[in-house]
Amino acid sequence: MYGMHISGMGQSLNQYGDMVFKGTTTVGLICRDGVVLATEKRATMGNYIASRRAKKIYQIADRVAMTTAGSVGDAQFLSRLVKVENKLYEIRKEEKPTVKAIATMISNLLNSYRYFPYLVQLLIGGVDRRGPSIYSIDPIGGAIEEKDIVATGSGSPTAYGVLEDRYSRDISVDEGVEIALRAITSAMKRDSASGDGIDVVKITGKEYVQLEAEDIDEIIKKFKK
Repeated sequence: MYGMHISGMGQSLNQYGDMVFKGTTTVGLICRDGVVLATEKRATMGNYIASRRAKKIYQIADRVAMTTAGSVGDAQFLSRLVKVENKLYEIRKEEKPTVKAIATMISNLLNSYRYFPYLVQLLIGGVDRRGPSIYSIDPIGGAIEEKDIVATGSGSPTAYGVLEDRYSRDISVDEGVEIALRAITSAMKRDSASGDGIDVVKITGKEYVQLEAEDIDEIIKKFKK
């Protein structure tokens, strides 16, 4: 059966009948000068670690990124599709889409597949002429604009504990990076489906930066002392 969950095994099939990988922690923070998005890198199939280098953050526009929790294959397909749709939007409208427009586009796409859903939970975050914003989108297209912090995936309960303790709206993106790293690191300690390194993106009105592994390690070393 398409879209079915295999009980007790932590595995799923997507709408094409392909086995997919599950288990993730992703976080997003709205800062005074931009947004921060972070994920860990482990992909699992039940108790089996299928990959230690899974990509869960995708740049889908100049100042917009998407994080994914759920099916790796579905996430990869959606990232490619959204990039194409963004380019078509720019050609038709002769302007760049806002973060809200991109989130609405993805929401409509997922809703059209509600009976054979893509097995993903997404965060769409970025900066446009309206400022920084993050949207959380569920597998059947429900979209919510987040006002401050958000976490998704199996490690989100632990991540929320850190985010809610340390976050304030007036932090800079650099301060947000440290908080995001603390949240993901804590989740990796408690959630077996999360681990194997962290990817972090910080986005401002001037730049889109994906941090290098060496820079991430240096920040983690500081707060582990």
